[in-house]
Amino acid sequence: MEKLRIVFMGTPEFAVGILDTIVKAHYEVVGVITAVDKPAGRGQKIKYSAVKEYALEHNLKLLQPANLKDESFLTELKSLDANLQVVVAFRMLPEVVWRMPKLGTFNLHASLLPNYRGAAPINWAIINGEKKTGVTTFFIDDKIDTGAMILSREIEIGANENVGELHDKLMILGSEAVAVTLAQIESGNVSTTIQQDNPDIKTAYKLNRENCKIDWAKPAAEIYNLIRGLSPYPAAWCLFKDKGEEWSVKIYEAEVIYESHNYQTGTIITTKKDISVAVQDGFIRIISLQFPGKKKMQSNELLNGIAFSDTAQAG
Repeated sequence: MEKLRIVFMGTPEFAVGILDTIVKAHYEVVGVITAVDKPAGRGQKIKYSAVKEYALEHNLKLLQPANLKDESFLTELKSLDANLQVVVAFRMLPEVVWRMPKLGTFNLHASLLPNYRGAAPINWAIINGEKKTGVTTFFIDDKIDTGAMILSREIEIGANENVGELHDKLMILGSEAVAVTLAQIESGNVSTTIQQDNPDIKTAYKLNRENCKIDWAKPAAEIYNLIRGLSPYPAAWCLFKDKGEEWSVKIYEAEVIYESHNYQTGTIITTKKDISVAVQDGFIRIISLQFPGKKKMQSNELLNGIAFSDTAQAG
């Protein structure tokens, strides 16, 4: 049995849960690598990554290289004398980095590989209406999320679950998977399975403004899955148009009402408390949303300050 000396690489909150599990299991974490500090928000104040915040709180050695091939970074990384690297929600590593430790570099990915390789696996599992997802640990190779798999753990996706809720469940499941993977590597009892490519593999594309936009011509179920698959972040959006004005609106929470009707697709229907949008097989009732320059609010709150005409449209 070889005592592990671990370098951990990660950036967002999801990675913090896994790092915390490693620390609390009393593994030796000789270094933490995270993204460089970036300005964020309206004030453009410098914001630390969630992993950096954790590393500072726990007095862990911290590196923030802008360039993973930089000679000074590589020298410092080598000096940490790690025999294993663990990567969670970081970025693609150059070969000189992932090959460095004796026991290899493994990644935790929030999907059942080979499905949903890529940047946003939790979101796309919900957007595509999957009934289950999971986590996979695998040894990194020279491509994205294609390496030899160590183990996977599966979980069901609730019919009304949003990405924030699923994220938190997968962080716990991922922590358990990493703990088992570390025990296997430490004991020298690790076996792997080569990923098998096939034409039906689904991809977790990077989210952008275009693929987060609601297409009201799609079936209600697809629209609902998009909304919950992007809630609370980055949020599905659309345009509300009425009386010559146009607003870019984020929609966080909704429900589907399956019902025959004669409304044009995209028509906005309001009562004193409700906002609904007509779709081909019913209505999407909007529960919470955000107008430009305003805070997120319930539909009934918005309707206290704005009235829509009978010709209002979502697009």
